[in-house]
Amino acid sequence: MTDQQSSYRQIMKATSLFGGVQVFKIIISIIRSKFIAILIGPVGIGIVGLLTSTTNLISGLTNFGLGISAVRNVASANITHNEIRIATVIIVLRRWVWITGTLGTLIMLAFSSWLSQITFGNHDFTFAFIWISSTLLFTQLSSGQLVILQGLRKIQYLAKANLAGSALGLIITVPLYYKMGINGIVPAIIIASLIALLLSWYYAKKIKIASVRVSRVRTIAEGKNMLIMGFLISVSSLITIGTSYIVQVFISHTGGVGQVGLYSAGFAIINTYVGLIFTAMSTDYYPRLSAVAHSNELSKQTINQQAEIALLILSPIIMFFLVFIQWVIIILYSNKFIAVDTMIHWAALGMLFKAASWAIAMLLLAKGASALFFWNELIVNIYILCLNILGYYFLGLTGLGISFMLSYLLYFIQVSILIKIKYKFSFDKAFIFIFCIQLLLALSCFIVTKFLKPPYSYLLGIVFILFSVYYSFKELDKRIGMLRSVIALFNKFKKK
Repeated sequence: MTDQQSSYRQIMKATSLFGGVQVFKIIISIIRSKFIAILIGPVGIGIVGLLTSTTNLISGLTNFGLGISAVRNVASANITHNEIRIATVIIVLRRWVWITGTLGTLIMLAFSSWLSQITFGNHDFTFAFIWISSTLLFTQLSSGQLVILQGLRKIQYLAKANLAGSALGLIITVPLYYKMGINGIVPAIIIASLIALLLSWYYAKKIKIASVRVSRVRTIAEGKNMLIMGFLISVSSLITIGTSYIVQVFISHTGGVGQVGLYSAGFAIINTYVGLIFTAMSTDYYPRLSAVAHSNELSKQTINQQAEIALLILSPIIMFFLVFIQWVIIILYSNKFIAVDTMIHWAALGMLFKAASWAIAMLLLAKGASALFFWNELIVNIYILCLNILGYYFLGLTGLGISFMLSYLLYFIQVSILIKIKYKFSFDKAFIFIFCIQLLLALSCFIVTKFLKPPYSYLLGIVFILFSVYYSFKELDKRIGMLRSVIALFNKFKKK
């Protein structure tokens, strides 16, 4: 096996593990979303979206990006195989997540009344914000434990924490919505974050670290690098969250909370169900890219490999959603949410550009270029905000889908030029060819859904989906011996 084949197999191994986790989480999410859609409807989902967006906004302001920046520190320490060094970084991280988590909770407590007025136009949700302020501490502590698991490449523990959290979250929160309706929203948010904390702590405790005494001065000095890089990441994240928050508030004031519910549900489908590939891949991709970030040539190779695999897996999923989105909406939510189908059509096309730009942009974090990352994200969020507001104002929910597609097209162009100038990066011919083929197939599915009615749109759409699946399978077989792996797996089960 060549080094290149080994790299592709490593990508697929991590993707398969976390892809399986994401599939399980999606099944759980489908069940939960179905219950929630029936029990609290679009208005209830709109309230959940606004509360969550506000909490994320405060978290982005106070968490100093430790959930991202510290992965690099832990991964770098892990490469040294020095137990004292690893333990020091972990202890410092754990102390700083306590500090930043507490800060977030106190800020939300202090501004709860103001947040209710800004978000909902009244003070009715002041106590809701007071109660959910605790989730800022829970979430930050949980993030710290997950950083340790990710940085040390303990992906199985990470996968188990995610699986258990999803299952327990469903079992505990759905009965709350059934019993309390909209009044169950706040308890459900708090309990879900507490479950995530307990599980992340449980699996992080399984890792044995050396007993090291770290002084207060060392904690500040050691944490300085995490905080400086994390601060700019945090500000970038805050800008992204703030953009989403402003858009949701604009929709709420312009079209009502119900429209926010539709918007939230539509992009939950795109980001959760279609975007599962990003979640599955990023867990292993970021530490792996960080390990080779010192070399532009190795970085280029890693990015191209990751981008190719992402597109080959993601494209058939996007086409399935393009053709069968109405059925997907009905299964996941209800007939009340059909209004978002056209929005999702446009956004699904944008996911192809997001896949390519995501693979490139990660290099800025891996290189530790936090200032460049900040300016890159600031610029993209400015035009995302402008396009979203203009899109919704003139075309409603459909305009939000179009703005998503245009935003990621512009972002893809922007980040490609930036990384080429700064790090001499360029996509290989293999990736460009894959991208063009899959984009052409996706556009064909899009056109079919717009100009043909069912069942003809389904029949022709299935042809394009099958061609995309065949093409992806053939290309994956070239890289990792996909057919041999499938045959070996089949023979293994046959013997049993």
